[in-house]
Amino acid sequence: MLWHAKNGQVPLEGGVMSYVSFGSGAKKLVILPGLSDGLATVAGKALLLVGPYKPYLNDFTVYLFSRRDPLPEGTSIRDMAADQAAALKALGVERTSVMGVSQGGLIAQYLAIDHPELVEKLVLTVTAPCVNDVILSCVPGWMDIARRGDHKALMIDTAERSYSPAYLKKYRKMYPILGRVGKPKTYDRFLVNAQAILSFDASAELPKIACPTLILGGTEDRVVGPDASRTLAELIPGSTLHLYPGLGHAAYEEAKDFNERVFGFLNDAH
Repeated sequence: MLWHAKNGQVPLEGGVMSYVSFGSGAKKLVILPGLSDGLATVAGKALLLVGPYKPYLNDFTVYLFSRRDPLPEGTSIRDMAADQAAALKALGVERTSVMGVSQGGLIAQYLAIDHPELVEKLVLTVTAPCVNDVILSCVPGWMDIARRGDHKALMIDTAERSYSPAYLKKYRKMYPILGRVGKPKTYDRFLVNAQAILSFDASAELPKIACPTLILGGTEDRVVGPDASRTLAELIPGSTLHLYPGLGHAAYEEAKDFNERVFGFLNDAH
């Protein structure tokens, strides 16, 4: 299926939005990544990112989108959702399933609220209905580290808050090289993304979401907190909740059945 991998850009007023796509299936899935998109976009990485989706690409065409570039200071989560809607329409994607991961889940909520005609099914992964105390315990700190330009400290703190103890035992071996890998030229884009999180609150509008919705989280999430997933499930009518025991904010990476669970939900006729 690698020959179906594609790198692309969508022109937007004042900038572009990079995306990668894989597969040739009639069903469509749009994936919106988390805050890490502020450090490195998906541009040019189709062959690098296709791996986890190969078993599903006969049935699905999968898109991964970055935020617009450049990303103006003061851009809100709702603005990002509007950009996403414009990009989908420009590509001729009239209706799609959407999976938002972490900050991408914030964007996905407003996409489903403001543009319900575009969203067939919704998957909200390790995300929240609004900024909360757990988010405030880490995101402002990450912003401070980014302003200092300490990439190694930023990567280590993110890992320590995201992964399970078992995973960290292996991952910590990489800490000595983290400061030299993936450091952006500037943290401006990361800081705009992070600032948008701190003013996010879609909770009052979540009952407007009418499409089938799957909510996935971890019981040990130290970035948004497990209660965030529970609150989403309470506020979105008819939604389905699954919390992975013992996993945290990186449950989407660590849970072996994650993609199977997501695509099973997307293939369900109900």
